[in-house]
Amino acid sequence: AIILVHWLLTVWGCMNYMLPVSYAWGNFSVLAVGIWAIVQRDSLDAITMFLTGLLLTVLTDIIHISIFYPSREYLSDAKRFSIGMAIFSLLLKPVSCYLVYRMYRERGGE
Repeated sequence: AIILVHWLLTVWGCMNYMLPVSYAWGNFSVLAVGIWAIVQRDSLDAITMFLTGLLLTVLTDIIHISIFYPSREYLSDAKRFSIGMAIFSLLLKPVSCYLVYRMYRERGGE
């Protein structure tokens, strides 16, 4: 569910070409590592990399949104929706990090 929600929000956040390509690459690569963590349920490395990637994308998302937020005269409804989904994804990431950390603990992480 975490992967699916963040994938959908990232797709919606990228659909107006307001955020740079690095936003999409960063988020989609972390989601690919998340798929790896789902497939290999006994791997601590996969879940650790997924948690680290989620934490790093929190920082990079803040930077991307703050730098590339458009001024008021260039803010259309489509851009407002796109940036809103990117912000919503950013707000959900701490909850996702907590859930992934619980999965890490269940797999035997310290």
